[in-house]
Formats: sequence, structure tokens, C-alpha cells
Amino acid sequence: MYKFFIVLFTIPSLIHAQKLSKEQINIWETQAKQITIIRDHFGVPHIYGKTDADAVFGLMYAQCEDDFKRVEYNYIEKLGRLSEINGEKNLYNDLLNRLVIDSLDAIKDYQNSEPWLKKILDAYANGINFFIYKNPHIKPALIHQFQPWFPLLWTDGSIGAISTAGISVKEIKNFYSGDYDELVYHKNEEEKVTGSNGFAFAPSITESGNAILYINPHVSFYFRPEVHVISNEGLNAYGAVTWGQPFIYQGFNEKCGWMHTSSQADISDAYIEKIVKKNNELFYEYEGALRPIVSKEIKIRFKTDNGLEEKIFNTLFTHHGPILTKRNGDYLSLKHNNRDTKGFIQSWLRTKANSFKEFKQTMDMGANPSNNTVYADAEGNIAYWHGNFLPQRDTNYNWAKPVDGTIKNTEWQGYHSVEESVHIYNPKNGWLQNCNSTPFTVAGEFSPKKENYASYLAPDDENYRGINAVRVLSETKDKFNLDKVITAGYNCKLSFFEDIIPSLIKAHDSSINNIYRYDLKLMQLNEPISILRSWDYYTSENSIATTLAIEWAQKIQPLIQNSKGNGFIEKTKTFAIQTAPYKLVEPLFETIKDLEKRFGTWQVPWGEINRFQRISNDIENQFDDSKPSHPVAFASSTWGMLPSYNSRTFDGSKKRYGVNGNSFVCAVEFGKKIKAKSLLAGGQSGNPSSKHFFDQGLMYSKGQFKEVLFYKDEVMKNIEKQYHPGE
Repeated sequence: MYKFFIVLFTIPSLIHAQKLSKEQINIWETQAKQITIIRDHFGVPHIYGKTDADAVFGLMYAQCEDDFKRVEYNYIEKLGRLSEINGEKNLYNDLLNRLVIDSLDAIKDYQNSEPWLKKILDAYANGINFFIYKNPHIKPALIHQFQPWFPLLWTDGSIGAISTAGISVKEIKNFYSGDYDELVYHKNEEEKVTGSNGFAFAPSITESGNAILYINPHVSFYFRPEVHVISNEGLNAYGAVTWGQPFIYQGFNEKCGWMHTSSQADISDAYIEKIVKKNNELFYEYEGALRPIVSKEIKIRFKTDNGLEEKIFNTLFTHHGPILTKRNGDYLSLKHNNRDTKGFIQSWLRTKANSFKEFKQTMDMGANPSNNTVYADAEGNIAYWHGNFLPQRDTNYNWAKPVDGTIKNTEWQGYHSVEESVHIYNPKNGWLQNCNSTPFTVAGEFSPKKENYASYLAPDDENYRGINAVRVLSETKDKFNLDKVITAGYNCKLSFFEDIIPSLIKAHDSSINNIYRYDLKLMQLNEPISILRSWDYYTSENSIATTLAIEWAQKIQPLIQNSKGNGFIEKTKTFAIQTAPYKLVEPLFETIKDLEKRFGTWQVPWGEINRFQRISNDIENQFDDSKPSHPVAFASSTWGMLPSYNSRTFDGSKKRYGVNGNSFVCAVEFGKKIKAKSLLAGGQSGNPSSKHFFDQGLMYSKGQFKEVLFYKDEVMKNIEKQYHPGE
């Protein structure tokens, strides 16, 4: 039942360019004339349409102008078709997408949509397809005609936001490739190094007496552009969109602002299914009876040197959802909500909310499956919601692990209301923060209390960014303005090293007089240890200590992950206290040797090896030590860095290059008129020949923001070009 069949195809037989009627072209051209796109001096598109649908048409056209490759890529992924362009390496990622996102459901939802929603979805497809028609030199990798139901495959704005209750793609591969009996479950060894920060400031702690919001998503570079979209139907939203989506995911309008951080609130569950075979058919046990297993055939094509081959998977489903793996002898199915049209509607409606009451009404829809929300508005409110789509469960069970799927007691028991979720409005301290961390420090001492909530509503651990954010915001005595908010968001202390460097120094000092095989090595570490001993845990471009610490920390990180404790902070503290001295000292010696091999000396300032470079628009980043790049003082969020900058070396490079972290960053003040400053990683355009490909590169490397142009008169004073789509 887990076998697959292989069929050989040729690529040209599978993909056909769209055939367009004159009537369709006339419809597009007529609508395009109702839309004006104004590019400002940083290339940011300000899209003006008569209707919301016009604005969406123009938004999608502008996105395609800037980076069609990434617009298309995101939908190829959500369609479960990456293997058709990338080969067999993406086969089981595609299978996961097909198992949890059903195109037929998206099509049905589109067909049953209310007229206003259908207009938005039609405009989405028309805007992209008009771009493809008007730009025949742009060759789609796979999708030659976008369908209006595509956005209903991907109803959350997060990149890759699929919740699998801890079941990995590797487990899915082992199960559906037929190797399931050999599978042993292993937790991921590496700490995730991505995340996001959101801060909100009440009028009581700002200079102007207006609320301020700080928007700071940490994602892959170049996957979120900066846009401004306006209609005569009440839409006027500015912020970041994830390539290919028709709504502002993180941003603001004239009255409200919203920032999302990733949540660990439990929104999916793995169920242990008891499967039996009877009369050559499969059943599963439920409440003492047998129910038939539903089998679905999924065909996935993958690119080879000889064309396209196809694998056919006979996948299995119970009423809980797809069976994804067999772990320690147990079949595990997944109950989830990874595709929800109501979530798309919620994402759209919040961009048009004009008050706390209206924004709260969108939250009450409870359809946002993966995000926390940090909020501020022109009425002076600040708020935080931890998660949004929150199934209600029997608290007698441990929902952090797979639960018994044979009984009804483990079924979801409805959904928690927003008022039952972990949330806080207008705390007395005047600020809110979340850095993908526990909500129980969101407002310092005024935070929600953990004991008041079911554990599955907020299983998130604290992290070093959260610790740093609380420290920075608590210790700031002056009132905030936009610049001071940005300064707080760019605090460069690495809190992780406060917990681990003293143990390294102690291990070195206590061992230096002992007679064993590390004596000579220890003597060679005297100077590096001296530098680390005097380090204040802040990064800078000129800091040798930062280089030593981070290169060393990456070597001990797997050891920390294997230590006892809940979460990275507890594991770090356990490792720092309990590990043998040589496990701290030996990796530093290896770090010294590695730096000397790469650069001829271990005394390398952080900015010399930590670089920001953009030399191609490939989905897989390309870097070259011989080509220009900018020094960057920032570092990975794992170590507590608020302005996250995750960098690493690549084949053929000695230096480290950033790949994700701070992407679109914005501070916005809600007064009588909007005041805001923003920064985008690299630049607006994905075209290497465009002046906006890397015109924000130096600014980004220094944390230097630009003024946001929110009002039409501001835009016109900084206009670069004005046109209708298709011109």
C-alpha cells in the first residue's frame, strides 16, 4: 500500500502557455486603465485603484514587475509541484503539501465565495496573468496561467506556515517510501534561527502622546516586498506582502497597525491510529468499532535529466486527517487547519479595520492559524493576542505528544474564543513585546499569568531575544519617539553569551594549571580568553570578541541541544553548569584553528567576515568573496540579537553572508497623520539591473531607515515614475 509507480513524461507535453481571447485581453486593459502605479525614489509601488479589486489587480502586477520568479515560486510550492522544477529532492515536501492542502477544496471555496471575495480573487489572477501577457520575455518556470483559487491554498501570510504537530518531512518520506518499519523518531538537533519581533508603545510612554508600533519580521531576505495599496472603497494599507499574496501581511493603515510573530500555540495534533486489515481492506478502530481507511491517490511529477517522471502514492486518511508516518510502531494521523478560506478573509478584512473594535472583530473570526499579533492604533490602544485559531481540548491529556485516536475524548471540543486566549490590552507599563517567545513576559510584570491558561494555549518557551527585549524596554526611562523605538529594536546585546562565556572562562582558568593533554592548547588560548573576558556582549563591526564567540557557539550548539531542559535557555544554563571543561575549551581551540586557516589570523573583526551581499536573484543565494559586500554588525537571533541577521559560509566562500533575519522593518506612529520610517533588506526589485536591486543595501547594513511616504502629496514629491499596468 506504500508502493509507488514511476511514469516517464516529457516536459513540453505537460506545460502549455495560456491561450487568450481578445475579449479577455480587452477586459484586462480596461481594468488596467482604472489603476495607477506610482513608484517612489526607492521603487516602492503606491497602487491606486477605484475599487478594492482594482487595487489588488495593480498590486499583483507590481509584485510581478519586481520579482515574478518569487511570486510564482510560492504558488508552485503551495501546489505541491516544486519537484517539477527542482527535481526529486523536493518530492516529499510536495507530498506533505498535497496531504494537507487540497486543491479541490480551494476550488470549491472559490466557487462558493461571496461576490466581494470573488472579485478580489479574480483581480489577483487577472493582475498576474495580464503581467505574463504583457511581458512575453518573462518565462514562467511552471505556471503559465494563474487561477483565482490559488490564494485559497495559502490563506496564512507566513512563509511555509504548515503545522504538522512535530511530524517531520523525513518521517513522511520514510513512511511513504516503504521504509517506515526502520524509522526512529529524532527531534531536530539545530535550534531554529528565524523569528520575528513586534513592539507596541502606548501614548503614556511616547513623546507625542501617540501610540507607536514596531514591525520587525525575521524571514528569508527578498521574500517580502514593501508596498502601498489604496482604493476608493476604504483600502489604504502600507507594509509588507509575502510575494504573491493580495493583502498586506504586516503593516498599517491610517488608524491601525498589526505585526505578526510566529506562535507555538498548539493548532494541530497527532493521533495514534490503530489500523487493522480485514478481508484485504484497511480499517481503523474508533470507539470500539471499525471504520474504513480512506485511500487517496496522489501523483507527483519530478524533474529528471530525461524529462518528468511521476510517482503515485496511495495515501491514507482517517476522520482526523492524513496518516503521515509510523513512529515507534504507532501510525500517526494529523488533525490540522493549514488551509482555511476564513483565514484569508480575516487577513483581508484586518487591512481595512479603522478602530480597535473593528480590528477585534477580525480577530474574533479565529481563523489565523500560525501567528501572534502585536497591535497599536490611532485611538491610543496597544494589544497582544497569542495565537488565534485555538482548538479546545480535554486538559487531562498531554497535547504536546500524540494522543489516542481510538476514543472520542481526544476530539477537539470546539474552539476557544479570543477572550479565552492569552491576550492583553493596554497594560500599565505602556509597552508590549513579543519575539516568538512566551506571552508571559509580553508586558514585563504586567504580563498574563501562566497558571490562568491551559498549557496547550501557550507552550512557547522564553528565548534570548525575549529576555533582551524586556530588558531594553524596561530600562528605557526616556519617552519614545520613532528614532528611539528603532534604537531599542536595534539593541545589539547577545544575551546568550551572558550565560555561557563565564563558564568558558572558568573552564579555562580552572584547567590552566592542571597537568593533562590540554595544557599547551590552553596556553594558546590565553589571549582569546582575555578578549572574551573583557567583552560586554555587544556586537560591532570591529569586535574580535563577537567573531570568537559566535564561531565558537556554533560548534557547541548541538551539545547544548542535547542537554537537559525545556527550551534553549534552560538547555544552555544546564550545559554551562554541568558540562566538562574540555567540552567548552576544545571548541574554542578549534575555532582559533579554523579562523587562522580561513584568514591567516584568529584576530578577525566581526564586520570583516559577516557580510551583506546581493549579486543575483536566484532563489538559492549566490555569494562571492571577490565581489563587493557590506560589513554587518548584527548576528543571529538565536544568541539574543534583536536586529536578527543569520549568516553562514557557503561553498567557495571564507566569509559569512546573510540569508535571513530582518527583512521589512518599520516603525509607525499613529497621530492625526501617520508618521513612519522603514527599511527593506537589499532593495525593492529582484532585477539585478535595476537601481533598486540593492539601493538599500548599505542602509540595511547600518540600520539606517528611510521616511515612509503615506500620503499622496508626499508620494508625488518623490515620484520616480507613474503608469497604468501594462504601460
